[in-house]
Amino acid sequence: MADTIARRRSRRMELRTTDEERALIDRAVAVEGTDLTEFVVTHASEAARRVLADRQSFELDADALQAWEELNSRPARELPGLAALFRRPSPFAE
Repeated sequence: MADTIARRRSRRMELRTTDEERALIDRAVAVEGTDLTEFVVTHASEAARRVLADRQSFELDADALQAWEELNSRPARELPGLAALFRRPSPFAE
């Protein structure tokens, strides 16, 4: 938290909530003993890190890397059920 306080925030973010969502957030802010900005920025940043984690880096130890390489070097299999699924018309097409 001290790291966050040391930085000066200069970008504004506005969002809309329902009355129920705002009340829930306000209760959580009070329980954590922080302010709304700190709460929202901290939790939104944590959520963003989780969402992006598997898209930014993919690290494997030597054994896992070898297993990964073996898996990816195998020839493709025929999957008749999947092929049949792809032949069906999309339920979303107009």
